[in-house]
Amino acid sequence: MNYQKIAEKIIQLRNADFELREKLIQNGQLSAGYNAEMEQLHNKNASELEDIIKQIGYPSIDKVGEEASQSAWIIIQHSIGQPDFMRKCAFELEKAVNENKADPINLAYLLDRITVFENKPQLYGTQFDWDENGKMSPNSYDDLAKVNERRKNIGLNSLEEQIEIMRRRVKDENQSPPKDYEKRKEEMEEWKKKTGWIK
Repeated sequence: MNYQKIAEKIIQLRNADFELREKLIQNGQLSAGYNAEMEQLHNKNASELEDIIKQIGYPSIDKVGEEASQSAWIIIQHSIGQPDFMRKCAFELEKAVNENKADPINLAYLLDRITVFENKPQLYGTQFDWDENGKMSPNSYDDLAKVNERRKNIGLNSLEEQIEIMRRRVKDENQSPPKDYEKRKEEMEEWKKKTGWIK
């Protein structure tokens, strides 16, 4: 098995994702809902990564190196239209983390992303979105003290610090909150149902 070639392929997929994101930021289109071109690319990348995982298992650091393993995780994080694939990857990633072959922070982000799409409270507070006051805030989480403890245990900063960072980032990227918060929330719920995240 040529892991080097597989690693290069995974990095290539991630680069395509980053390039498209950069283009959408430049055009001021990143905040305007889930862009159709981006959705298409995310689904294509997920499908190619799924084939790779069938061949080699989870692309852990020991197999494909740090950059490709990190790139695989980014592709998984972005495969939001594929609930089954995302859940399967979380299971595989958890095994890799338990064997010290992957980063526990990546697992925290992935588990949080899945719980947010399932309308459940997140455990690590890693997922953010615009709130009803037009501020970038963490999606619902269970308990601030517990969240901060879990974050600390895997080497993350406090949630309060992360909120500052996220609010600065959206400002730097010229992102703006949705014009109609309620409408966007409804559209998001519709999308979650259509995609199969919630019944």
